[in-house]
Order: sequence, then C-alpha cells, then structure tokens
Amino acid sequence: MEMKPQGFNRIQTRSGFTLIEILIVVMVLGILAMAIIPQISVSTKDARESTLSTNLLGLRNAVELYYHQHNNTYPGARKSDGSAAVASAAEGAAAFLAQLTQYSDATGKVSVTKDDTFKFGPYLKASTLPTNPFNDKNDVLCDTDETDITEKASDGTTAWKFYVLTGILLANDGAHDTL
Repeated sequence: MEMKPQGFNRIQTRSGFTLIEILIVVMVLGILAMAIIPQISVSTKDARESTLSTNLLGLRNAVELYYHQHNNTYPGARKSDGSAAVASAAEGAAAFLAQLTQYSDATGKVSVTKDDTFKFGPYLKASTLPTNPFNDKNDVLCDTDETDITEKASDGTTAWKFYVLTGILLANDGAHDTL
C-alpha cells in the first residue's frame, strides 16, 4: 500500500480572477467608455437641436395660419377679448397663448368652445406652448413695439421671443436665435 502524506489526497484548485486579470478588464472598459461617452453627448445635442427646430416650425406654422385667418394680425398683438392692442409684454404673452390654444373669432377674441362666431383655431393641440429643449421653458416674451429687429433674443428668461408687429419668432435660449 502506498502511503500519501496527509493533506495531499485532494488536488487543490482555486477559482476566481487574479488581480492582473481584473485590472486588464477595468482598463479595457475605461478605454471603451472614453470612446463612447463623447458620441452620446453629441447625439444628445443633435436631438435637442432637432426638437428645437421641430417646435419652432410648428409654432411658426401656427402663427402664420392665425395671421391669415385674423385679418393680417399676429397672435398677441390684440387682447384676447379682441378689444384693443396689447399694452405690455405680459399682456401680449397671455394673449399669444390664449389665441393659439383656444377658439377665436376674426378679431382675436377667444373662447373655449367652438361655434359660428368662434370658428378659428385652436392652432396648437396642447394648452401650452412647446418646450424649448435648451432651457426647458415653454413661455413666450412678446415684443409689442419693435419693428426693426437689431438684437436677437438671447436673455434666456423665456422659451421663445415673438415680435407681434413683424411675426418673427425666435428661440430665446441665448444660442439658437438664428433657427
């Protein structure tokens, strides 16, 4: 009979990874992350610009349709009761929103129900303006007295800037006022 030293009757095996193997995997993952993350951020910016362009196009189309159906008057130029020209930017913004999201008559007076008098609109499906994806706002600043636009919208306090006398609508986020 063959004698084996005690403790050697089983083959000892270790399972698991060595420290070197783990470090190599971590380094490879780091290199992959460095290559992928810039691509993700570029895609995100492209998606935001595409959304901004789509939202601007939709708003501009709504504004132009309103203009042609309301005797060549832009939304926000007259009060939402149709009585007179707006006196302030805040009044213009409220009228702009109401006139694009509710039914209106030829003078710009708004109603929540459609009938023979209030037969125009609504020009936007939602009860709010679209969001500017670069500042996450959905309100408008109405300029009620400028006809010559020498300064672009760039203060970022609202999503959009609209010139009620000329019908020019711009993104008001500081970087995309030329779209």
